[in-house]
Amino acid sequence: MNDFIQLLHELFANKGKLIQLRKGELLIKEGHIEQHLYFVKEGAIRAFYQSEKEEYTIRFGYQGNIINSLASYISQSPSELCLEALKKTEVLALKKSQIEELIYSNHENTIAYLHLIEHLVVQQIERETDLLIESPSARIERVLKRSPNLFQHIPLKHIASYLRMTPETLSRIRKHHPTDDKI
Repeated sequence: MNDFIQLLHELFANKGKLIQLRKGELLIKEGHIEQHLYFVKEGAIRAFYQSEKEEYTIRFGYQGNIINSLASYISQSPSELCLEALKKTEVLALKKSQIEELIYSNHENTIAYLHLIEHLVVQQIERETDLLIESPSARIERVLKRSPNLFQHIPLKHIASYLRMTPETLSRIRKHHPTDDKI
């Protein structure tokens, strides 16, 4: 996986198109077909689903992360997600055709890409497991194991949405969790 990520980083550095976003600006809207992969240079992005009643944050990307509306990107169907800048953000964008050229340029890259996809599947399963855990404290601890710097990059109200709890519950848990200064 690291080999392909390194190749992606080189591709982003050499051929990525810089996109600057203001806080609240959408990188992709629901209903649009995702054509890019984004590397977050600065700032933070959230992926969220908008129901009739509320928004559900499902993923974050911050400095050094790669993000997009993955289901739309892979299936080339309309995105059910929106990607929103949580603060002033800069991303580098690569077109799907650029990524595919890298993937299929040689056998080693294809294998490395498959390993990356396997890793993404595991991440998705971990996220689904997070949603099944009833204890809010346990959900926080699981997420912090995977993303220890989350609270340094993402506003609390969005972390609370991601963790399926109110901002007040998250604040209360953080206040009464003396063993972890990252919460």
